[in-house]
Amino acid sequence: MRKNTASAEILRAILAKAQEKLSAAEREFAAGFFGEASSRAYYAVFHALTAALAAKGLSFSSHAQVIGAFNREFVKPGLFPPDTTKKLQRLFQDRQTADYDWVNSVEAQTAAEDVADAKALVAACQDFVSKHIQGHAT
Repeated sequence: MRKNTASAEILRAILAKAQEKLSAAEREFAAGFFGEASSRAYYAVFHALTAALAAKGLSFSSHAQVIGAFNREFVKPGLFPPDTTKKLQRLFQDRQTADYDWVNSVEAQTAAEDVADAKALVAACQDFVSKHIQGHAT
């Protein structure tokens, strides 16, 4: 873990990356590429979590560390609902299946759930970061 508060510009850039991945997830889903939709949905959430943690001055070098820290910093204290942990685990697993599993694939219903959860999580992280930026504006 590194502790270094990110600037508003950096936080906005990370959130823009999250939004880009979310848009890609929606396009891939609409095109019928369900594995790609789940993979992009996961990365949208990953970037959104990274931004929320960066707003608290925290950064990490692995996906597991980001997810663990988000659960510790946001879910456990009640800033995000308890079911967020299960959603993050499912998104991570679905991305693993989509990207690395040669036998199994992500089905339409799973991808739809991943994209919907990503949309909600990205929006919630954007809200948190926006409030952080407003609170620290000079």
